[in-house]
Amino acid sequence: MSRNQNSKGKGKASGRGNANSKSKSFARGNAPFKKKAQTKTASNPDEIRLNKYIANSGICSRREADENISIGLVSVNGKVITEMGYKVKRSDDVRFDGQRITPEAKVYVLLNKPKGFATTTAEGKGRTVMDLVANATHANIKPIGRLGRNSLGLLLFTNDDKVVQKFTNSKNGVARLFQVELDKNLKFEDLKKIQEGFKVDGKLISVEEISYIEGESKNKIGVKIKNTGNTILRTIFEYFKYDIVKIDCVAIGHLTKKDIPRGHWKHLTEQEVNTLKML
Repeated sequence: MSRNQNSKGKGKASGRGNANSKSKSFARGNAPFKKKAQTKTASNPDEIRLNKYIANSGICSRREADENISIGLVSVNGKVITEMGYKVKRSDDVRFDGQRITPEAKVYVLLNKPKGFATTTAEGKGRTVMDLVANATHANIKPIGRLGRNSLGLLLFTNDDKVVQKFTNSKNGVARLFQVELDKNLKFEDLKKIQEGFKVDGKLISVEEISYIEGESKNKIGVKIKNTGNTILRTIFEYFKYDIVKIDCVAIGHLTKKDIPRGHWKHLTEQEVNTLKML
């Protein structure tokens, strides 16, 4: 006779005492549970939900993004999207109310460019400025404007389309100050003609300011322009029969090379970014 049979009326059997019993104990902590079948859905790590993409861009919250998607304010690669849960790639052209947006935080990097680096994002062009800022950020930044391979000085990189548009606006662009060294002294009458503006092949060529650099010889000139490239500088001085020996961009708006050694970069401070947007 088993011990459990002799213990009538003395309490409930625990189910733990019978070593030979194969019955399972349902004491606390031992209760069985059903394991839910997990179904794996294939996901592309390069894709992101459209509402999250919009929210990450800082435009609005995800809930508000859904509302804006539903009323047709969002397009992807030129096609208006109203489908909830639609997924996009980070490389897609996503526009909110006609304005292109990006899910990345806005980044602003200022480089003091040395000689020998091309201002391009294309591959196969030898050493480029992108090599110099490769460790600055994971964001998809691009240079604003150009500096020739053998030109020196400041170059601004960003993924902020509004700032890029500010620079490329022909009427209200951001001024850049260059120090230009010529093969010979610049005649005063030529300086005056450049200052007043002149035409080359029927096109008006003008600068914001031009002057001799104080304390330097007359072949070193300061020129302020709003053009995003420096080709205009060569156009100007070649027209007056001068060869350019050196071009150095020393200021972009209020930004200078202070504390940025040649070949190095820095992230703009919040105050510098705010001032840049107000120019």
